Amino acid sequence: MHTVLFICTHNSARSILAEALLNHHGAPRFTAYSAGSAPRANQRPNPLGLQVLQEQGLPTQHLRSQSWDAFTQADSPRIDLAITVCDSAAGEVCPLFLGAPKKAHWSYADPSAGHGTDAEKLIAFRATYTAIERRILAFVEAAVHAGSAADLQAAALHVSTV
Repeated sequence: MHTVLFICTHNSARSILAEALLNHHGAPRFTAYSAGSAPRANQRPNPLGLQVLQEQGLPTQHLRSQSWDAFTQADSPRIDLAITVCDSAAGEVCPLFLGAPKKAHWSYADPSAGHGTDAEKLIAFRATYTAIERRILAFVEAAVHAGSAADLQAAALHVSTV
């Protein structure tokens, strides 16, 4: 089993979507987590992101915004691959994770950053969900024979242009 940590600044939208999608499409070969450098204070993901996941029949009750510090402790899950999913998180200095995971970057615009009605933002969330799902499916396929963290990183980097 491989573990993947998706990182975004607030851990409320893109990283949450990626976590849910990899846990859905990658089980039982993958376990995904998500975290942020400055997570939402209330530990609740963006409601529109949760709505999109629920529309697709994916469970959301376990999802929460959390600090990446949660993955630097001695009793933290071992992370094989850390994937940043927003440009600001990719530019930040990541903490030292135990086990020194491999890293990759997948860039997505923040669906919650736009102005407009919730209905207009929901369109952006659905588009982001679709883009992340496409990449997750390609990653799962590319990593089918991954035996090491380096193999996972190669698969993630290979699909970074999808």
